[in-house]
Amino acid sequence: MINVPSNWQEFTEGLWERNPVFVMVLGMCPTLAVTVSAINSISMGLATTFVLAASCWLVSVLRHLIPKEVRIASYIAIIATFVTVVDYAIQAISLEMYEALGAYIQLIVANCLVLGRAEAHAAKTPPLGATLNAVGMGLGFTLGLTMIGGVREILGSGTLLGVSLFGPNFQPWVVMVLPPGGFFVMGGWLLLFAIWRKYRDKILSTPEKESVHGA
Repeated sequence: MINVPSNWQEFTEGLWERNPVFVMVLGMCPTLAVTVSAINSISMGLATTFVLAASCWLVSVLRHLIPKEVRIASYIAIIATFVTVVDYAIQAISLEMYEALGAYIQLIVANCLVLGRAEAHAAKTPPLGATLNAVGMGLGFTLGLTMIGGVREILGSGTLLGVSLFGPNFQPWVVMVLPPGGFFVMGGWLLLFAIWRKYRDKILSTPEKESVHGA
């Protein structure tokens, strides 16, 4: 029998267990480039979530109609369509945000997370499961960006979402708003995730060892 994931499992897969940023380490270009503040991180994450969910839904709907020989080109055309929608929407809503995110909005087309989900999951899954999985992956991506952007904004500017946290006497860590700051914070989060997974695996394996010795 084939174990079919439940809708809840589809949704939560990308939130933590297979987080695109901290576990699969995908989409590093926008992750390191736009996370100088929490609001930029949230905006980029939500834009990617929309493109991911919409494109995976449409790929799943059309999965039996798209010829295998042109599937990658078709997926890219679908993704590019929704990226264009997001691009114009952000430009209409906030020119300041549009300028802050820059070319990285258009580069969602080349984000390996989006194309990878379309090829590896949506093309083989019914629309509901594909959409829930895409939304979960997108929110996991948003969470990862926000965790990095939040730390960089707090240490690099002394603010969070534009709100001052430490008063006028705080001396910002300028390196945090520069490109090296993205690598430092990313490395720190990856280290914490590695320690957490090692600790979790140790806790999960302890009952199994005790049951073997008890038997």
